Amino acid sequence: MHFQKQNFLLQKLIKYILILDYNENMKTAIYPGSFDPITKGHLDVLKTSAEIFDKVIIAVAGNSEKHEFLTVEERIQLIKESVIDISNVEVDCFEGLTINYAKKRGAQILIRGLRAVSDFEYEMQLSQTNSALSDEIKTVFLITKPEYNFISSSTVREILLNNGDISKFVPKPVCDYLNKQIR
Repeated sequence: MHFQKQNFLLQKLIKYILILDYNENMKTAIYPGSFDPITKGHLDVLKTSAEIFDKVIIAVAGNSEKHEFLTVEERIQLIKESVIDISNVEVDCFEGLTINYAKKRGAQILIRGLRAVSDFEYEMQLSQTNSALSDEIKTVFLITKPEYNFISSSTVREILLNNGDISKFVPKPVCDYLNKQIR
């Protein structure tokens, strides 16, 4: 019951933010992340984004300081295979500040996915920082469906490395690739 109330309140907050930030000129959105690997939760947020915006660029962040499970090239390829049926999605990669990448690509929106209320504080800080760096680019928060709330890339990696079944958590191309590469 407590979870349902939190989820309801978070959905109300998100709708309020969407109404405040909506502008007819907002056509291109960036959905940044490491996506190491992409999960069904990520895809849920991406599909919702693609329904709202004319173009969504899913931008794989390359971070040389972070230990990567999959290379950026592998992640890009797996994402492309996973979103082949969504016509207004482009897959790209970047390094550096997300806000600078968004400006370079001419995007007006940053998409951030929320799994639970606990994600909101960090995401709000990130949004406010991005707004301080560039107030013309807005952040839109989207909530995953309840069945994806617990899925994270790190959880998927842990399950995979311990010989568990990841098929419920990742798109088929990702599942097939990881099972072939790791097992």
